[in-house]
Amino acid sequence: MIKPPHEPAILQGARRVRYLKLIALFKIGKGALLLLLGVSLLFLNARTRWMDAVSDWTADEILLEHSKGVGFLLHKLQAVLAGGALRATGFLALFYSAVLFTEGIGVYMQQRWAELLMIFATAALIPLEVRHLWHRPGLVGALILLVNCFIVWFLYRVLKRDKTKPHVPQPPELVETV
Repeated sequence: MIKPPHEPAILQGARRVRYLKLIALFKIGKGALLLLLGVSLLFLNARTRWMDAVSDWTADEILLEHSKGVGFLLHKLQAVLAGGALRATGFLALFYSAVLFTEGIGVYMQQRWAELLMIFATAALIPLEVRHLWHRPGLVGALILLVNCFIVWFLYRVLKRDKTKPHVPQPPELVETV
């Protein structure tokens, strides 16, 4: 009989479920923040001072001064939208918050499709985080990168582990109350 390879304690039983729920709550929290950002961007047009501050902050965060390609694409997008770039950013934030809510709720409910969605969506953003950390080194950026790398690794290991075993939902336990 072949002995299965060692499995880290983090992937065993209740710990695995606890970490999955923690990751799901993290994604739901990020979704809530993006929802607030999207709504505020859609209704920020009347406040020009705030819009200037937000656009300056956004330009700094996406490193416009370091990337001619990103600047070119954003200027083309702005020309196409004819002044509606902030509105488009608000809609994009709302769309991504819906993706984060879908990931978070699905993983919280331990759905395999949500774990796959979270792996691909999180892994797709890691190169952007590495680029941001390269141009603006900082503790917060490094922590976000590490958390997202951990999420991808952990969910990959969970899916790889579950692939060898058939996915059978556990029946809910009935507890007698007196």
